[in-house]
Amino acid sequence: MTPQTIENFGSPLYGQLKQAAGEAWPAYVEHAFVRGLGDGSLPNASFLHYLKQDYVFLIHFSRAWALAVAKSDRVEEMRQMAVTVNALLNDEMPLHVRTCAAIGISETDLAQTLEAPQTLAYTRYVTDAGLRGDLLDLLTALMPCVLGYGDIGASLAPKLVTGEEHPYRDWIETYSGDDYQSVCAGAATLFEDVAARLIGPDPQSSPRWPDLVRTFKTATELERDFWGMGLAAA
Repeated sequence: MTPQTIENFGSPLYGQLKQAAGEAWPAYVEHAFVRGLGDGSLPNASFLHYLKQDYVFLIHFSRAWALAVAKSDRVEEMRQMAVTVNALLNDEMPLHVRTCAAIGISETDLAQTLEAPQTLAYTRYVTDAGLRGDLLDLLTALMPCVLGYGDIGASLAPKLVTGEEHPYRDWIETYSGDDYQSVCAGAATLFEDVAARLIGPDPQSSPRWPDLVRTFKTATELERDFWGMGLAAA
């Protein structure tokens, strides 16, 4: 069984938070930007603007996962977080570099990208969640991106037809592929383990539940706005 066939990557907590986020979740994973990725209709200008901003985003996101290492006192957890940092730096960012290089945008150009307000808001929100809270707070802010992209990749993969050209095939195959899906499965297990240790086996009965929902929903809304930023560039 591949990771994408496991509901919510085996994390009941992730599923509960998606449900608690209400309309914010489908607004994110079924956004017009996502639909355009799936059927290939997304304007290239929107995709390239998104890629440039996401390159900057991933730099800060990698730092947030490194902060998670500092927040943990368990070696096995730290190793899992290191796997995620490696995936961000050595799988996702090279995807951006390859795609942009094909149209003459160098990695140096990418690194000089000025952050859009939506990028700034999202990255700093996640970092703040880690600085003001504990490891669970930080992971809750991180999961909409990590696991959400896994969900999106798996949902878009069936739209790819073998042998047919698709402008966003590389992106879809990256997030639907076994490597990224395995990262998601590991992150979901980490999320479950940390939650069980810090608030017990029934998160929804914890006094912290409303705060976790608020953090998850806010991060989800910021993801939605990130798509909107890309779409507006067309």
